[in-house]
Amino acid sequence: MTRTTTRARLIISRLLMAAALATAAPVVQAPALAQSTAAPSAGPAEPALIEDLVAAGRILVNQGVLDGFGHVSVRHPKDPTRFLMARSVAPALVVADDIVEHDLDGNGIDAKGRTLFLERFIHAEVYRARPDVMAVVHSHSPATIPFGASQVPMRAMFHNSAFLAAGVPVFEIRKAGGMTNMLVGSGALGKALAEALGDKPAVLMRGHGNVVVGPSIQLAVFRAVYLEVNARLQLQAISLGGPITYLEAEEGVKADKVNEVISARPWDIWKKQALGK
Repeated sequence: MTRTTTRARLIISRLLMAAALATAAPVVQAPALAQSTAAPSAGPAEPALIEDLVAAGRILVNQGVLDGFGHVSVRHPKDPTRFLMARSVAPALVVADDIVEHDLDGNGIDAKGRTLFLERFIHAEVYRARPDVMAVVHSHSPATIPFGASQVPMRAMFHNSAFLAAGVPVFEIRKAGGMTNMLVGSGALGKALAEALGDKPAVLMRGHGNVVVGPSIQLAVFRAVYLEVNARLQLQAISLGGPITYLEAEEGVKADKVNEVISARPWDIWKKQALGK
C-alpha cells in the first residue's frame, strides 16, 4: 500500500467519523450572544428615561414579579423602530451602562460584544406589531402560570386589574414552533406571540410566563404588578367555591382610564424604594 493511499484512507475515515458524530450529537442551543449591526444609533435617550428603565426591573423584583429572570424594555423616543433594554443580566443588577439599543430584528446597536437576552424577539416583534406600545415587560410571575396551563381563563377581579376585563389570551408555543425549549428565541416565535397578544394589554404564555405592555413604562410596570396580584386573588376566590363576580368589560374600560392617570402614585413610591432615593 502506498503512502498516498494510506493518507487518503485516513482522511476518509476521519470525515466519516465526523459525520457520524454530527448526526448522533444532540443540538444544543447557543447562548444569546450579542448580534451587533453597523446601523447608526438613534441617539442617546434622556438620562431620566434610562433611570426609569433601570428602576423598572428593580421595582418588579421588589414586587415579586421578576427574580433572576425576565426583562423590561422601552421604545426609543427618537426612533420608533428601536427599543432600549438591558444586556443579559438579572433585573435587580441592571445599571445605566447595561442598557443596549436594539432594532426590530433583535440586533444590538453597538452592543460592544455584550450578551443579549435570548428572548429579545418578544420585545422586537411586539413593538413592530403595536405602534401604540411604548414599554414591554416579560416575566415568569408565578401566580399567573396556572392560568396559562389550564382551561380556567384569567378574569379581572378588581379595579387595579381592570385592564384584564378586555380578555387575556394565551400563547401556545406549540402552534407556532412545535416542541420547543419554551423560549421565544427567534423572530418567527416573537411574531407569533405578538399575534396572540393582538390588541390586548397582556398575554399569558403556556408553561412559561406572560407579557404585559403599556403606553408608558410606568403603566406597563403597574399592569405587570397587578396581573400577578389579580392571579393570586382569583386563585383565592376560586378556592372559596361558588360563583365569582368579575369586572365586566364596560367596568374595565372605565376603571382602566382612572388607572392610567393615577399609576404615577404607586410608581413614585416603588421607584424610591427601588433606587433608594
